[in-house]
Amino acid sequence: MPLSPAIVIHLCFAISALALGPLALNARKGSRWHRMSGYFWVAMMVGAAVSSLFIRDFRLPNLAGYTPIHILSVATLVGVVGALVYVARRNIAAHRKTMLRVYLGGCVGAGLFALLPGRFLGQLLWHQALGLV
Repeated sequence: MPLSPAIVIHLCFAISALALGPLALNARKGSRWHRMSGYFWVAMMVGAAVSSLFIRDFRLPNLAGYTPIHILSVATLVGVVGALVYVARRNIAAHRKTMLRVYLGGCVGAGLFALLPGRFLGQLLWHQALGLV
């Protein structure tokens, strides 16, 4: 799969979300820094999830070019909306739990899945960068 603008945009969003997530999650709750970093992190997560829908692969098991990793895109969007509803209702414990799950599934889980051999990032890492596969 060639490096398309959709992949570049997605990687920018995803890497930003991956880096900013721990800062937002560990900032003092209710502080200005927590809210600001949280808003930015949510924007990066939504951007990554939406931009991933423009990346399709017809070689792998797919449905109209959408592979199983795209389930995480939908789950990320649902999780972010759910977490925002929780905070609006002042259910902070559920908000925190949901945001942590969104980070672990949408950033860490999707990132590990994307690094599998045969996927674009996996090929870049294992074949091109490390020469292992």
